[in-house]
Amino acid sequence: MGGQQPLFLSAAELATRLQAGSAGLMPTDTLPALACSPRSAAQIWTLKQRPQDKPLILMAAEISDLLDLTSDIVRDDARPLADRYWPGPLTLVLPADGTLTQHLNPGRDTLGMRIPACALTRSLLARSGPLATTSANRSGATPSRTAAQAAASFPGLPLLAPLPWPEPSGLASTVLKWMSPGSWQMLRQGAVMVPDGSA
Repeated sequence: MGGQQPLFLSAAELATRLQAGSAGLMPTDTLPALACSPRSAAQIWTLKQRPQDKPLILMAAEISDLLDLTSDIVRDDARPLADRYWPGPLTLVLPADGTLTQHLNPGRDTLGMRIPACALTRSLLARSGPLATTSANRSGATPSRTAAQAAASFPGLPLLAPLPWPEPSGLASTVLKWMSPGSWQMLRQGAVMVPDGSA
């Protein structure tokens, strides 16, 4: 890391940094994440050296923070899945209006949404509000598994304290996309096994 010492910040301190437009590093239940406020999300593609056609995930502390972004008909379908699997490694891709979609998934009208099963990170999200997130690794590189690996990938970015972070599962989240009333498409089978009939 070129001798640069990582900066460790409490949830309150990091939330202030993120709200001011900085990016930061945090644990999740699946893999460490690179995060920033949605309005500052463009920097994530630059930091990751990642094509902008790969969308970011919106993480939040509360179900209402996410489902309130979509329509009543979609919310009715998504609520049972959210109640059962959140917090946890299930990402729901839902239609969403407004500037958030343009910040996280430019040119499309859907958002990937998740509540992580990591109490430390939810304490940050409760203070910062929903955050744009992605795995804490350069595009094409092996995903980070630890705070040290995440800090090595992105030297100079603050890390959520305290450390050590909870051990991640290392398994990517399951991704379900809402297609139409009562109809879901499995985009990625991951850590959560969703029973037939739920998706």
